[in-house]
Amino acid sequence: MASACSIRVRGVVQGVGFRPFVYRLARANTLNGWVLNAEEGVEIHLEGAETGLEAFVRDLKAQPPLAASIAEIDVQPAEPVGLREFTIRSSQRREQPTVRISPDLPVCEDCLTELFDPADQRYLYPYINCTNCGPRYTVVLGLPYDRRNTTMKDWLLDQHCAAEYSDPANRRFHAQPVACAACGPSYYLQPRDRTAREGEGSILHAAMLLTAGKILAVKGLGGYHLVCDARNPTAVTALRERKYRKEKPFALMVKNLEIARTLVELSSEAESLLTSIARPIVLAPAKTELSGVAPENNELGVMLPYTPLHHLLFAAGAPEVLVMTSANRSSEPIAYEDKDALERLSGIADSFLIGQRPIARRVDDSVARVGTFGAGVLRRARGYAPGAVTTFPIHRPLLALGADLKNTVTLVADGQAFVSQHIGDLDHYQSLRAFEETIHDLVSMYEVRWDELLIVHDSHPQYVSTAHAAALASPEKRSVQHHRAHIASVLAERSDWTRRVAGVSFDGTGYGDDGTIWGGEIFVGSVKEGFVRVAHLRPAFLAGGDAAVECPVQAAAGFLAQLERAPDFTAAPFSFPARYRNAVQLVRKDVRTFATTSVGRLFDAAAALLGFTREITFEGQAAVWLEQLARSAPRSTPYLFPFVQGELDFRPLLQAVIEDRLRGRDSREIARSFQKGIAHGLYRALVAISQGHGLDTVVLSGGVFQNELLLADLKSLLEDGSLQVWTNHSVPPNDGGISLGQAALAAFGRFDSVKSPVEQDAEPDYA
Repeated sequence: MASACSIRVRGVVQGVGFRPFVYRLARANTLNGWVLNAEEGVEIHLEGAETGLEAFVRDLKAQPPLAASIAEIDVQPAEPVGLREFTIRSSQRREQPTVRISPDLPVCEDCLTELFDPADQRYLYPYINCTNCGPRYTVVLGLPYDRRNTTMKDWLLDQHCAAEYSDPANRRFHAQPVACAACGPSYYLQPRDRTAREGEGSILHAAMLLTAGKILAVKGLGGYHLVCDARNPTAVTALRERKYRKEKPFALMVKNLEIARTLVELSSEAESLLTSIARPIVLAPAKTELSGVAPENNELGVMLPYTPLHHLLFAAGAPEVLVMTSANRSSEPIAYEDKDALERLSGIADSFLIGQRPIARRVDDSVARVGTFGAGVLRRARGYAPGAVTTFPIHRPLLALGADLKNTVTLVADGQAFVSQHIGDLDHYQSLRAFEETIHDLVSMYEVRWDELLIVHDSHPQYVSTAHAAALASPEKRSVQHHRAHIASVLAERSDWTRRVAGVSFDGTGYGDDGTIWGGEIFVGSVKEGFVRVAHLRPAFLAGGDAAVECPVQAAAGFLAQLERAPDFTAAPFSFPARYRNAVQLVRKDVRTFATTSVGRLFDAAAALLGFTREITFEGQAAVWLEQLARSAPRSTPYLFPFVQGELDFRPLLQAVIEDRLRGRDSREIARSFQKGIAHGLYRALVAISQGHGLDTVVLSGGVFQNELLLADLKSLLEDGSLQVWTNHSVPPNDGGISLGQAALAAFGRFDSVKSPVEQDAEPDYA
């Protein structure tokens, strides 16, 4: 007698070859029934022998497709209805969709083999793909994931592609972006100064231009890249000048793993990350210097080809190491629409390699590294977004708007936390537009009703994201404090809502409970009960507010003002410029001066004392410079950074830096002693706080903890195992992780104790 069961599978199970996999698995176990895509994921009905059903469920769990990510399998008994075969049914829509959308996937080995096979239908076709690879998030327009809901909807399949698309035994069965040269989109090359377009041979010509030192704008999965020969200093310099990107490192794409090994030191873990299905840019120690690529930085960011076009460019003779940077001017979001790219990039690119397939949404390359506490993401975008990071025990939809720097947003639908791709800094119009588009995109994709949506935003009353919250058509808006969100993001990754921790949030700036600028905070608590501030950096003064972020000597003024013994910092060896004198006057007169506990600004002050006296050209530059300086030093004794009555006192730390600089000690050694001093002081504070509150777990988050040397020093101090350390892995420790932390605290009702103007429905004066 036949048995039957009904199976529901949730997770990333649409657009990854899951239904063909189920079809083959059912046939292998002599089972009848059907499979279809539904709002929550994949639904399966099976009929057959009990042994076959058991084997099916076992293999379903153990051997899913490589690109799939199963979050939940629900198996329930069912009544047999006498089905005589196994079929793949059309997608069904009954309720609001909650299925997880697959991130974009790198081209698979099978497609690469066909790409370079002269006998294959898709020989040299730049849009080759199958159910195991290719675009997903950047082509999907709506759910469920069917061709009619993608940017491929306007290309009708020819007979050959239609046959593969309809064959359950074929790996292109229901591969929604499938196409070939006869029926699909193509690429063309458009010179900047002419309207002439070149079809056949455009990729070969593009490779020749790159070899000749030209700069190309190349359309990819989630937007355009600006590309040039990384070993051509003239081309790299020209790209920096045209892009207005003075010193921030460029990302590199290399032809293959062997070339990557010649450029950077790759551990086995780093190689696994580099070749993972996300194909991120991986930061690793440089083995060679490429002029102009990463000034004053001993790391390079390297990625492997991930689209057929990339492989075709290299095969056509493009340089084996390419600068591959987001196509924009400095600080703007990546260009992804053809017309906009041609307008915005016309003064940068010599030619445009344009693909005809539209991009549904802009998605940058992800950035990751293997650090002291394992692999972690520094910019979460292609390959990761919009994957669900965790599931909260709530049913009400929730939208967390993140912070104004390195913005992401998080939509919670049916408890699942979908974290968006990296959006950028919201003080630029194009970034604000991307922010608004992403919000609309996620809310409409999952068909969330605005009248049911809880909006969560940062507590800073003058953030762009806070002002935008006021304009959204939701009846309830609540704020969550910035640094508590950092801590909550780490715990959310682990779905640990009740564990009490000592949470350290060190960054550049965030609005504190008292209205001052926080950035050196230690909390005790849990996501469920909330976090209480128990310690912090000794407050200093920030002259000029946000303007001090741009100039380390200006940031230093408010810290150095508290020292009892201070030399003339405008004289050698410090040689501070006039901007320092101006900042000192602001501090003395208490004009445009703000209290701050920012550890990020403390690092800036130390960098200024050691010689970084110019303005920064990208966020965190002075702190990165200081870390690089410290890395080149031998072992050094840590400076004193005492923890007294809930405060980490920076005065002895900076006094030691000054005295050693005056003595003529090597700046590298001073930087190393400063870094170790920060680690030792924080370690002593954490031991005291953990013992006082009966805690065994420490959480570290915030942009300062992108400093791998600081993390390594802390790990060495914690080797006795008395305290376990948790850090971010799935979302960045910088402000790119804030939206997840906001969502976590909001899910448990842990909002700011004092309502912001937005929450009070007052007319904000900053809108």
